[in-house]
Amino acid sequence: MDWVKVVYAFVLLACAVYILSVTFFARGDERKKFINRKAQSYTFGVVFGTLIFEIINVIVQTFRGNPASYGEGISPLMFLTIIIVIYMGTLLFYRNKYGD
Repeated sequence: MDWVKVVYAFVLLACAVYILSVTFFARGDERKKFINRKAQSYTFGVVFGTLIFEIINVIVQTFRGNPASYGEGISPLMFLTIIIVIYMGTLLFYRNKYGD
């Protein structure tokens, strides 16, 4: 097995465990809920923008006469990784900014 895949899987798993432990299992006051909501709303905006960009790309390719075939576009694993990294980064940023 390739060591890059092992490291990639470990980073993905570590990010997911951190997010789950901080977001869902930690009880807290209003400030913690506010921080989680801010990070979630920013990540939702990034996901929404990325999907809109992908839809526009498919529409442009269709009008050019080069319809996107199956398998082109965003890889689901890569998309999940991007979402997890963005969410974890914004969560850490807002926890540092608002002092949690």
